[in-house]
Amino acid sequence: MCTNLFLLLMSAPCVAAFVPPPSAMSSHVSSTILFAGGFGTAKSKSAPKKKANKKSKSSILSDIQVDEAPKQSTPKLDRFGLPILTEDDIFPPLTSNDGARVPVSDGDEFNKEDVAEALQHHIGVNLDIFDENGQSIHEEKSNRWKLKLLHQDPPVLSVEHFFSEADVEQYKSMIESNEGNNGGENGDAVQLSSPTFSSSLSLSRRTSTTWFCKYESMSCLLAKAQALLNVDLKQMEEPQLVRYRTGEEFSWHYDEIPSAQLSNGGQRLATLLVYLNDLDKDRGGGTVFRDLKSPVNESNKRKEKGSSKGNDNQLTVRPKSGTALVFFPAFKDGKADPRTLHKGEVALDTKMIAQLWIHEKEYQASVPENNLQVDAASGVREELERLGVKNVM
Repeated sequence: MCTNLFLLLMSAPCVAAFVPPPSAMSSHVSSTILFAGGFGTAKSKSAPKKKANKKSKSSILSDIQVDEAPKQSTPKLDRFGLPILTEDDIFPPLTSNDGARVPVSDGDEFNKEDVAEALQHHIGVNLDIFDENGQSIHEEKSNRWKLKLLHQDPPVLSVEHFFSEADVEQYKSMIESNEGNNGGENGDAVQLSSPTFSSSLSLSRRTSTTWFCKYESMSCLLAKAQALLNVDLKQMEEPQLVRYRTGEEFSWHYDEIPSAQLSNGGQRLATLLVYLNDLDKDRGGGTVFRDLKSPVNESNKRKEKGSSKGNDNQLTVRPKSGTALVFFPAFKDGKADPRTLHKGEVALDTKMIAQLWIHEKEYQASVPENNLQVDAASGVREELERLGVKNVM
């Protein structure tokens, strides 16, 4: 039978290219024909014998199951015929070469040695101003800071009560008073549509509004940043105020600066942002780290409640008025850290923050015009004296 089948196949040029080798023909094809044609079943003694009908070539060929090669998906092309970049092209999944990711076991406990170890490869935090429980020891007793380690490696920290209620109201009022200020001489800030350092590979969506502020108008933020991070004012980028209205967001992005633009101040070594209002979990607006996990104890609590699903265990920092968030886009040697990829969730209510980046070297501001760190020096000294923080740069 296999010989007859082979002759039939050879006479059909449309499928000749798909004829399997003889070794495969003898088992796979013959068994298929046997099943399809009814051969090989038990004979019935009572059933009358019928003359078998001779099958046509096309009928036999239709019974042969040929495994087709999987179709290759064609990448989508832009109008120039080039492949359209996807999110994974821009923000590739991490590999073992990108370093370990180590969550903390308990986000409610504070261990000064653990924090020091976590910060050994970064510009760090001034731990001298915190006691063994993570409480600040500066002289302004009414507004003690509370330091927490949210992720071990890469390090992510929060500082509760970093801004007092008065600080928060001051900066919220600055947003209102500088609404629409696009660069005039009056005002403390210039309003822009949330620009970032340009990159040809950027697919990030940012729909918020940013005010680039004069250093001298932000002495409170600068002084507290200097006390916390023990860095020089000259390393500080223009302080910014940002507002997200309902439905606005900042999708996945890195805070690092593209290599072509490192001539001004070098790489960003630290991100400091301070939330100016609260947003509940169901109102969005959290800061989410794609590749980092929440503290182990928090993840276990969600599992016990049956609420852990999807990406619930991603490290997400909820906006809480006056709380600061600190993380490090690069190591202290300037090497960027891709593990800090993050986003600002879509906000379902208004969200406001103050933010500041710390560079490797002296940074020269460009907005507003004639904006100089030295103009804030006296105000920063006064604020540090009021706080009672000593021995900072």
